[in-house]
Amino acid sequence: MAESALTTFASITILGLVGYSYTLYYKHMVLQKMENAFKPGDPVLVLAGPTKALPDGLVVPGGHHHWVMRPEQDEIDRIIAGHDKGQYHLLIGEKGTGKSSMIIDAMSKIDGEGIAMFEAHADVEIFRLRLGKALDFEFHEDNIGSLFSIRGPRDASALLDIERAFNKLDKVAIERRKRVGRPLVLIINSVHFLRDDEDGRDLLELIQQRAEAWAASNLCTVVLNSDDYWVYERLKNYATRLRVHPVRDLSKSAALRALKEYRKRYHREEPSMDILEKVYDRVGGRLTFLSRVARAHDMLEVCEHICKTEKTWLLNKCWILGEEMDDDVMDQQKYASAAMVLAKALVDQERKMGAVYDPEKGHILPSVPLHEARQIMTRADFIQSYDHDNLFTIDSDGMVRADSVPMQNAFREVCDAEGFNEHLEATLDRISAIESLGRTRELTIKDLWNGGQYKVTTVNARGNVEKDITFAVMPGKKEDEDGD
Repeated sequence: MAESALTTFASITILGLVGYSYTLYYKHMVLQKMENAFKPGDPVLVLAGPTKALPDGLVVPGGHHHWVMRPEQDEIDRIIAGHDKGQYHLLIGEKGTGKSSMIIDAMSKIDGEGIAMFEAHADVEIFRLRLGKALDFEFHEDNIGSLFSIRGPRDASALLDIERAFNKLDKVAIERRKRVGRPLVLIINSVHFLRDDEDGRDLLELIQQRAEAWAASNLCTVVLNSDDYWVYERLKNYATRLRVHPVRDLSKSAALRALKEYRKRYHREEPSMDILEKVYDRVGGRLTFLSRVARAHDMLEVCEHICKTEKTWLLNKCWILGEEMDDDVMDQQKYASAAMVLAKALVDQERKMGAVYDPEKGHILPSVPLHEARQIMTRADFIQSYDHDNLFTIDSDGMVRADSVPMQNAFREVCDAEGFNEHLEATLDRISAIESLGRTRELTIKDLWNGGQYKVTTVNARGNVEKDITFAVMPGKKEDEDGD
């Protein structure tokens, strides 16, 4: 019995030591893997490619090709390199203004050292997986304890997994601060993809709490990139160390200079200033539009195509149906008519402004404060959807305007069309009529013959009887001899 007891005790001891040793080894490897994720050579740069192909087979060695240098690039470089401490940052601007390109360019200059970047997603589970991939953290899914049917921490929710990943990141950041003296940089791109619901708000709150704590301790700099205004609206409530960087369209002089240089260098032509002026008049200084125009052989044709595409997008999303519309499309027509009312208000304001074109800055799009825009539409809930659908935009100052110059051109063309005002008025009248019918209730009283009556008593909120109403049949007139 003593021999069996000693053998059993030795076996259990060895098994316990092996399990404990593996746990220590696994925890060390988790931190080691996460630390390796911040070494030079970020996967985002690998996916972007070491070089950028240009028209006619031209390639810029080293992957640094700047045909447009934004004025914000130097500031973004300092943030990404870890030199800007004590704050976390929100880049906000319309789609296609070059926010992500500036971030990737800044990362490439330091080869992604000390940086982790990933794309946000509306599903919290997918967000968790992408965060784990960026940090090289597997949330204990590779733990050998699962072979012994030991319940792992992955059985919890996605938010708890994200919290565990941030806890591990704390330890890695502390060691790096001792060794290097610069904070880590965590970049979350396309934050506007998060849903503005309970799960999305909980996730954004979790990220902001960590960003505030990391900024205060210089452990990690969080950079959020968003196209939509609602992200800033959510962060502003509890922001103390948040710094907002609005990224807008290029000015006229910068756009013309960059476009001229590009055509001269890569298409071996020098376009006239008249052509460049026409290009800017049609598409403005939006970087994504200028990029498409610069690569095309016929620049004006591409400009017309961009304007037509924006107008088609507006009509497909928000066209109004007039007096003949069916009541089944009531909700969609409320959305569409409110957008057309706001577009008409911007066009009217543009006419009142008179000079809306600065020789140096270029287009000055008409804008209204957010609260006035909601007042114009008589709705407060649609403006966020318009911002998400790239019809209107809300800048960091809370001003509402057209999403781009081509979209403002589309507003002007639609509102100047013959009969538009009457068509809009008929749509609004039809919506009011349908709403009135929805608020009207029809009461049918039957079986009132032979002196039958109905008595209706009205009672106020305090329970006091206000009045009694009696419904009875009026005695009819006798028919004459002719039956009339």
